[in-house]
Amino acid sequence: MRTRRRGPQVKGRVNVRWRDDRGSGSVLALSIVCTVVAVGGGAISVVGAGAAHARAAAAADLAALAAADVATGRADGVPCEAAEVVARANSARLVTCSQAGLIVTVTASTPYLGLSASASARAGPPEGG
Repeated sequence: MRTRRRGPQVKGRVNVRWRDDRGSGSVLALSIVCTVVAVGGGAISVVGAGAAHARAAAAADLAALAAADVATGRADGVPCEAAEVVARANSARLVTCSQAGLIVTVTASTPYLGLSASASARAGPPEGG
């Protein structure tokens, strides 16, 4: 009658304990947790980029409206300077500002994760009216 020994079984120089599947659930659980963290981190980055673009778009819209008010004479000042003030008040940077008659076009950007989210807006009197 053979007696069974406990512990790692050694045959020659090769440890045959690797055939035991104890602990494989821990490895599976760890890989699932790592996958969830990676996907979650990616999703948070994408959502944050969308929010940064929305902030840039809002700042560009408001800056264009402020500049158009100055261009049409509803407010005093220089159109692009007014756009710069409004963009800065909305935590954005005014990238470009151009005026063609009463129409003002601006581009504003906001930083996000070392990158820049930008948006453009155009404001002025309605066309054909």
